[in-house]
Amino acid sequence: MPELPEVETTCRGIRPAISDRVLTAVHVRNGRLRLPVPPDLGEQVEGERLVGVRRRAKYLLLDFSSGSVIVHLGMSGSLRVVDPAQPPGTHDHVDLVFGNAALRLRDPRRFGLVVWQPGEGLAHPLLTGLGIEPLEDEFTGAWLSRELKGLRAPIKQTLMDSHRVVGVGNIYASESLFRARIHPLAPAGEVGPRRIARLVDAVRETLQLAIAAGGSTLRDFVGGDGRKGYFQQDYFVYGRDALACRICGTPVVKAVVGQRSTFFCPKCQRR
Repeated sequence: MPELPEVETTCRGIRPAISDRVLTAVHVRNGRLRLPVPPDLGEQVEGERLVGVRRRAKYLLLDFSSGSVIVHLGMSGSLRVVDPAQPPGTHDHVDLVFGNAALRLRDPRRFGLVVWQPGEGLAHPLLTGLGIEPLEDEFTGAWLSRELKGLRAPIKQTLMDSHRVVGVGNIYASESLFRARIHPLAPAGEVGPRRIARLVDAVRETLQLAIAAGGSTLRDFVGGDGRKGYFQQDYFVYGRDALACRICGTPVVKAVVGQRSTFFCPKCQRR
């Protein structure tokens, strides 16, 4: 699933091509996504000028004066800038056309969404209950220590809880915990403040490096310019079970945490 770096990469990739442009047409070839594409979406936004493109968690918001088009890439989606005349593929479900440039949503599994929120886009029910952004100043060791106090759940599972911290999905939680040298199964409330501060720094570093690399392309993801990400080449542990740890040489272990595969080095990462 595209995580924060992939969505941020997409946001930065599409912004220059469509900023301050008028949306001239909406083409919905298959509106049966995770949530149905509103049948009146074109009536809501055609003729409106785009005033901003932003990311909240794993959602993209295309802001107009009367509201926001909210896009989620689902499990395997991508949002690319294309020539509107380019023939769509089988899984190209929605085009948002801005004159001679179009945003094309490709979503093979149809777990993504394109919805409309009148007024402030962040007021949509999908966004109102989300937690803190890990790249913002409010995400600190002191804040995370307070948030985790008394919790018995594994630290990795807690780090992936979008009601606390957004955008740190399975890949980047595993990688961040390795960089912080924290075992993913350690009870969250038992991780001390120094290690929590180290984890906050590791999350920031991991996400920023992933964004700089264009995110991760494991299957279908491409950025707004159609290019694949390459951060997967720098993984320390994710998907490297039974391979030697890049630091100590110990075989990387795979376990299941919260029904998700997780990867760690049993020597470098302690509880």
